[in-house]
Amino acid sequence: MNRKILVVDDEKNIVDLITYNLKKEGYTVITANDGKAGLELAQSENPELILLDIMMPKLDGFEVCRKIRERSQVPIIMLTARAEEIDKVLGLGLGADDYVTKPFGVRELMARVKANLRKRDGQPQAEDGASQILNFGEISIDIGRYEVTRRGESINLTRREFELIKFLATAKTQVFSREALLEKVWGYEYFGDVRTVDVTIRRLRAKIEDNPDKPRYILTKRGVGYYFNEVASQAEEYADNC
Repeated sequence: MNRKILVVDDEKNIVDLITYNLKKEGYTVITANDGKAGLELAQSENPELILLDIMMPKLDGFEVCRKIRERSQVPIIMLTARAEEIDKVLGLGLGADDYVTKPFGVRELMARVKANLRKRDGQPQAEDGASQILNFGEISIDIGRYEVTRRGESINLTRREFELIKFLATAKTQVFSREALLEKVWGYEYFGDVRTVDVTIRRLRAKIEDNPDKPRYILTKRGVGYYFNEVASQAEEYADNC
């Protein structure tokens, strides 16, 4: 059975280009040219992935993403000609899984589509209530239930934020470059925009840390990358972080 992908963009040439290449890869494609129609199709057609423009009539992509996330964790890749950092922060914060800036290369876009579908297929499912739980100080990570709690309170993480903290936590103190995290967590080869990792790290720190400017759990190794501090009570001793 072909995978169904929803493309929402008000630029016909972009929709035609994406549709042609997705169909060539064997996907079933449904399209909408405004946010309202896109939201309706997302709810009625249950696509397995959504490519979503930001600047659209009726409803912008941010609002569409927010409404979809109220009921679904379908992978969402934001498409936009606006490259400002604030757009990336807002899109990822609302639950988007990925972010591609126009003009984009077809090879890059197809790689990200495939990677996000693989991640979707690989989500763990709890069986008979069984679950692996990792405990680090005040933070608990329930692998099977895709849930993180802090001091017993559930934290509302996006799918990508959860995958990132799970990956770092299970790797313990190993340090990963931004490029390595793109490959390991996002699932595609490095295409030049490591800011996606930095933005997601900042969002994650804002949710799990008492003081995101002085993190205890997700730490930075200057000039190298990020790692998880499994002995959180000793985090303040690490001089690399600010």
